[in-house]
Amino acid sequence: MNDSHYCPHTPEEIQEMLSAIGVASVEELFSPIPSELRAKTFNLPPGLSEFETFDKMKSIAADNGGGMSAFVGGGFYDHIIPAAVDHLSGRAEFYTAYTPYQPECSQGTLQALFEYQTAICRLTGMGVSNASLYDGGTACAEAAMMALRITGRNKIIVDGCVNPFSRQVLKTYLYNLDVEVVEIAPLDGLLNREELAGMLDESVAAVLVQNPNFFGCVDDFTALAQQVHALDALLIASVYPISLGLLATPGEMGVDITVGDGQSLGNPLSFGGPSFGFIAAKKAHIRNMPGRIIGETVDKQGRRGFVLTLQAREQHIKRHKATSNICSNQGLCALRGLIFLSAIGRQGLVDMARMNRDKAEYAKAQLVSIPGVTVLQSAATFNEFTIFLPKPADGVVAELLKKDIIAGVPLGQYYQGSENCLVVTVTEKRSRKEIDRLVRELEVAVCN
Repeated sequence: MNDSHYCPHTPEEIQEMLSAIGVASVEELFSPIPSELRAKTFNLPPGLSEFETFDKMKSIAADNGGGMSAFVGGGFYDHIIPAAVDHLSGRAEFYTAYTPYQPECSQGTLQALFEYQTAICRLTGMGVSNASLYDGGTACAEAAMMALRITGRNKIIVDGCVNPFSRQVLKTYLYNLDVEVVEIAPLDGLLNREELAGMLDESVAAVLVQNPNFFGCVDDFTALAQQVHALDALLIASVYPISLGLLATPGEMGVDITVGDGQSLGNPLSFGGPSFGFIAAKKAHIRNMPGRIIGETVDKQGRRGFVLTLQAREQHIKRHKATSNICSNQGLCALRGLIFLSAIGRQGLVDMARMNRDKAEYAKAQLVSIPGVTVLQSAATFNEFTIFLPKPADGVVAELLKKDIIAGVPLGQYYQGSENCLVVTVTEKRSRKEIDRLVRELEVAVCN
């Protein structure tokens, strides 16, 4: 150890510790790590006080672009979070609560999750919901597993307009199973219904779609549900919960299983997580739901109470009978979703959804004024839409990042031949001033 390394231990103490674990030197300790991946130095400065550390972290955070205007979505969205969400979810009885195996000690947590299930059912128009999942991607995979169990079939058809991250998680889940996953390439940003019709047969367990889809397009799957049901297969729909303030619910369309990511319901972006996934289904499928369900009952004195019921996790029953091996249901994040929905209310959700749609429409109208820029017009949109640029989108995004604008999601890395396509997202947090600045800077980037 040289003098440039801050270390609270003497060389003798270090050698004693190395001997205790059976290695001769620090070099030998780190030998399993390839040399190209090792830190070149551990030249750490002396420790700071709590105040100094906090001040340092604020300075670093300021350098990380805290003032950026984000027009990026693709599954995670920058929405307003009412102060009540942080305040209530941070209470110790919720923040420190663990799995409520003993109902007599966990009535608060159980009731909160019961109300969460109710909120998800009302939001989606479905009959039953479980007490949450890990995230939106694994929710898609769990829904596919449900369909395989319910139908006894082994084929899942996936619309290529479904979020690429969710499709990858689905493939990973099903990789070692005797299951065929068939993807249908998008047609002008929408499900290719003609190609799907040629694939539907009695081996299909389910068709997985998304609304709005990854291109931002809104679709009506009512006729598709009827088409799928004619073959005794199931329709699974992944949805963006905020959009349900305006769009028809999956239940109204005849969807069998509904999934989605709950990040937009009161959970911050936080560099990609944590979040929670939700799943809801027709009541007939309740015994094939993954995870666990909270039930309402009464005790011997007739008092209202809540319990864990239909616990089909492998921790609770024999593994070969379990519907899922979910070990984390993201209960605190799901609670935030419940508080969010309760705080804004039914009309508040409608107002928020309408604001998202209206601001996105304003952005569309401004962006098409840029020479060479067009907007995908194959369907209506909610708060995301695809634009075509006269040059590769990834380079344009890189240019706008220098101006503290995150312009959107370039599609080239997910869809071959879409290198000039960019998905732009406008939430209620984006002001007219920010949208106008996006348009000005994008014009400079594409026209130079």
